[in-house]
Amino acid sequence: MHLMSLRSAEFWKKTGIFWALVILVIIMALSQPAFLTQQNLINILKQASITGILAVGMTLVLLSGGIDLSVGSVLAVACMAAAFMTTADRGYPVIVAFIAGLSVGALFGIINGVGIAYIGFAPFIMTLATLSAARGLALVSTNNKPIFNLTREFVAVSNSQFLGLPSLIYYFAATALIAYILTRFTVFGKWIYAVGGNENAAKFSGINVKRVKVIIYGIAGALSGLTGVLMASRITSGNPTVGEAYELDAIAACVIGGISMSGGSGSIIGTVLGVLILGVISNGFDILGISSNYQRIMKGIVILLAVYIDIRARSAKKTI
Repeated sequence: MHLMSLRSAEFWKKTGIFWALVILVIIMALSQPAFLTQQNLINILKQASITGILAVGMTLVLLSGGIDLSVGSVLAVACMAAAFMTTADRGYPVIVAFIAGLSVGALFGIINGVGIAYIGFAPFIMTLATLSAARGLALVSTNNKPIFNLTREFVAVSNSQFLGLPSLIYYFAATALIAYILTRFTVFGKWIYAVGGNENAAKFSGINVKRVKVIIYGIAGALSGLTGVLMASRITSGNPTVGEAYELDAIAACVIGGISMSGGSGSIIGTVLGVLILGVISNGFDILGISSNYQRIMKGIVILLAVYIDIRARSAKKTI
């Protein structure tokens, strides 16, 4: 019985997420035929791309046994930095906006990593503090006022198309692909899983756990920065309030996709499927005219269900 329970839980983690997405799409399509139109499906992918990039960074953090609550606020700081560099009166090249946003994000991520790995703060406390500090910085940097009048070249970054698909989809796909290669085929990827699976064992095997954690949080911060740049381009302004509660969507996508909150288990593919599930739920509810408040309730239920399945899978392993 224990073996069957373990196999059932593992089967769900490997294939259940995909079938959950398929069933959800079928339900939405039957409820509203407009759901399956080409334009709407593209819109789902576009809307999910911002959350998706954040979720990829969050995946690396969760796999290592940590958590990052600051990604939404770091996104806002990067958004302001990118917008500041690309106003029409300054007119810096687009690459400068990317450098500014990525640098700001990576800096906050490294600060998180150092605080957690070297000073000893709990990930929840450290990143909660960074969440508050980063949001405050975004607000005071322009006295709580948005930055408008961005260059057309910069606005085109997130609002252009290639081969009929919005550019945001390509940014998400590229980010997910790179992260998949990193976690699946590199030594550093093995270190991430080792640190999240058993930190003490990782230390004894010669892995520099502290350095790995700093790098992971730095990458997550850089991806938050990238998302901030893309968001500034997408909304054609730098808004200091952007990204609020985005960390919750990123975490939700990860746990729905089978990433263990305890670390050491899950995959980028699962996270991508989790992002799509959230996107389908949000879009389907919008088409059906269901309030966003009910969407939040639905997300909460799905998160609890996903975490429960993970707990059952781990319990089954321990009893074998």
